[in-house]
Amino acid sequence: MDIKEIQNLIRFVAKSGASEVKLEMDDVKITIKTGTDTETTIVQQVPAPQIAQQPVAMPAAPVEAAPAAPVAQESAAPATDDSKYITIKSPIIGTFYRKPSPDKPLFVEVGQTIAEGDVLCIIEAMKLFNEIESEVSGKIVKILVDDSSPVEFDQPLFLVDPS
Repeated sequence: MDIKEIQNLIRFVAKSGASEVKLEMDDVKITIKTGTDTETTIVQQVPAPQIAQQPVAMPAAPVEAAPAAPVAQESAAPATDDSKYITIKSPIIGTFYRKPSPDKPLFVEVGQTIAEGDVLCIIEAMKLFNEIESEVSGKIVKILVDDSSPVEFDQPLFLVDPS
């Protein structure tokens, strides 16, 4: 990982609003902490004979707590309707894409029936395009994220009716 990639990662984390992100790769450990006035980055070189790991980012609780409160107040009645649906969440932080490239068709649309293992979207993280596959079968009821939008770890992406 070169300095340019680290700088891009710092900018992305600052824009996303996350207060802390930890990333471990083969020989690099990176922790990025953002605050109101300061930004801290710690990069460590560690000898680790491990298999390459998937980047994992864990946003701090205040980032998710702030948006969750207004949503619960605004849509208390519809939340009970959505309880019968399965929520597919983002396994990583990155940029959400609904199609493999600009000239290709969408992976899934509302109303489409999906099977376990079907590709639902792509999430780009550090110039790596990760296909997100369905872990359930059912029908897409709602797509909760706009195309080309940044997503957080564990952010809901799709609602699926399993019946």
